[in-house]
Amino acid sequence: MRAAIILAAGQGTRMKSAMPKVMHRIAGRPMINHLIAACETVFDRIIVVAGPGMPELEKAVLPHASVVQAERLGTGHAARMAAPLLEGFTGDVAVLYGDNPLVSPATLARLVAARAEADLVLLAMRPADPAKYGRVVQDAAGAVERIVEWADANEAERAIGLCNAGVVCAAWPDLARWLGGLTNDNRQGEFYLTDVVEAARAEGRRNRAVEAPEAELRGINSRIELAAAEAEVQARLREAAMLGGATLTLPESVFLAWDTQLGRDVVVEPHVVFAPGVTVEEGVTIRGFSHLEQCVVRSGAIIGPYARLRPGTEVGEGAHVGNFVELKAATLGRGAKANHLTYLGDVTVGAGSNIGAGTITCNYDGVNKHRTVIGAGAFIGSDTALVAPVRVGDRALVAAGSVVTEDVPDDALAVARGRQVNKPGRGFKGR
Repeated sequence: MRAAIILAAGQGTRMKSAMPKVMHRIAGRPMINHLIAACETVFDRIIVVAGPGMPELEKAVLPHASVVQAERLGTGHAARMAAPLLEGFTGDVAVLYGDNPLVSPATLARLVAARAEADLVLLAMRPADPAKYGRVVQDAAGAVERIVEWADANEAERAIGLCNAGVVCAAWPDLARWLGGLTNDNRQGEFYLTDVVEAARAEGRRNRAVEAPEAELRGINSRIELAAAEAEVQARLREAAMLGGATLTLPESVFLAWDTQLGRDVVVEPHVVFAPGVTVEEGVTIRGFSHLEQCVVRSGAIIGPYARLRPGTEVGEGAHVGNFVELKAATLGRGAKANHLTYLGDVTVGAGSNIGAGTITCNYDGVNKHRTVIGAGAFIGSDTALVAPVRVGDRALVAAGSVVTEDVPDDALAVARGRQVNKPGRGFKGR
């Protein structure tokens, strides 16, 4: 059995936000959930250490357990908070940081595998700019002697290129003992998690560092670093999409969510944004400047340009959604078309139907939402308002400019507009 303790009590002062730092989103998902997803592939139990007054964080990490660090007395103190939930546990425990969300499952697997050769294992990196990271001090054999925080390091120690990523892993009985013996005798007056390295060394235990890429291990402490992490994740997602058979004609302009699914032979034109919850089947074309969220696009459909697909929308096989068309909780049947300047909300459109330019479904009466149903093979003329709840039958025709307030039977023609009256001589000349 293996467990992970994720430290997430930080307020994120440099974020200048009322929201807990680890709740800031990367690719549409809170950073804490990125790390949890990676941990779920390696660890049997996950415990998140939150700060006081963070109910949204405690909810976000469910069904995993959480505990509260009432006083922020350092990383070592935070890790201790999980001890009551690990009473009697004898397996390995890794301590990770919620603001290091990009650690890969492969790196975590290497971390726990290294426990076969050492009593305490930690993650380390060689960043291009070591900045103020803690330094990993090793002996001649490569074993880790101690971690020196930047504030406490001398010039020789600051010259070391191997930097601490903060993550440690050991058998819980050992780690719990070392945590219990920590002191706050340092410049910051805090209990450092990294001091467990020296505690293990003092017992004659072997410590080992596992190196991983900086891109996985760098922390996120500011909006600038959050943007850098977003860029890193987007690059990974775009690469995965293209390796999976999708074409992104200008990849750097396409923004994907963590769970975006693109089928083979999908073509995504420039400046398309995928919010979470989007599935696009094979052979779909998504034209430029479109925005999709919590929707499904079936095979062979064409979306955009400048289309917006909102939550609850399903676009059928071979259907067309054109420029400046917005769909919300809409189902378009196979081969249906809505090509221009249209709002379709809370609507079902049958197979092969055509929705003319300027059509709107009037779905909200100021209190409740109502649904419109349009049958198969229907034709809705341009500039039509369909006042829900209303049904337009199969193969029905609605004349352009109509305001439809009553059901239209199958195969009927509906004309719902004022009768045109011409007044001879009353044009410009008559004025």
